[in-house]
Amino acid sequence: METRIHLNVKLGLDVQVDEFVVLGRPPKGAVSGQFELSIGENSVIRSHSVLYAGSAIGARFQCGHGALVREDCVIGDDCSVGSGTVLEFKVTMGRGVRVHSQCFVPEFSVLEDGCWLGPNVVLTNARFPQSARTKEMLAGVHVEKKAKIGANSTILPGVTIGEGALVGAGSVVTKNVPPGTIVAGNPAVVRGLVADLHYPDTHEAVYPGVI
Repeated sequence: METRIHLNVKLGLDVQVDEFVVLGRPPKGAVSGQFELSIGENSVIRSHSVLYAGSAIGARFQCGHGALVREDCVIGDDCSVGSGTVLEFKVTMGRGVRVHSQCFVPEFSVLEDGCWLGPNVVLTNARFPQSARTKEMLAGVHVEKKAKIGANSTILPGVTIGEGALVGAGSVVTKNVPPGTIVAGNPAVVRGLVADLHYPDTHEAVYPGVI
């Protein structure tokens, strides 16, 4: 199958669309062109990605191969989504957000400006999976500005990762993380403050793999 661009897809200047991409796929119950998909200028959509109608994506967006962006997502400028990553519907992303490969970001998640998700990070939103009222009780994860979540971490429903916080790789986060705090483990516990992590000769924080 070649690239397919449905009706009502608005592309900004100099948007690169690879082969085998689907843009503006209608959500369930809709028809082609019923909802608009907009993608800002100088964006790059790599092969085998599917972006649904009903989402608004800012300038200089980049996605890896095989990325999925569902309907009703709002994505700011200068964001990137890695290969094989899934953004379910009603996800909100600020400016400069980096979501690495093979991440899962479910409905009602909020990723604020400059936050960072490492490879294979899983956010969850179902407090009571398979219950009769599951859909009524979804609670998205909220990742605040410039927070960083290490590879292979899982964040439970409704959790807020505070501004500038750091989640160590492989953690399971079951409760809110205060701003500027380092947490790690299963379940994740506080290990220190981001402000205390510095190279000897610079003011730039570092994030060692031993955390």
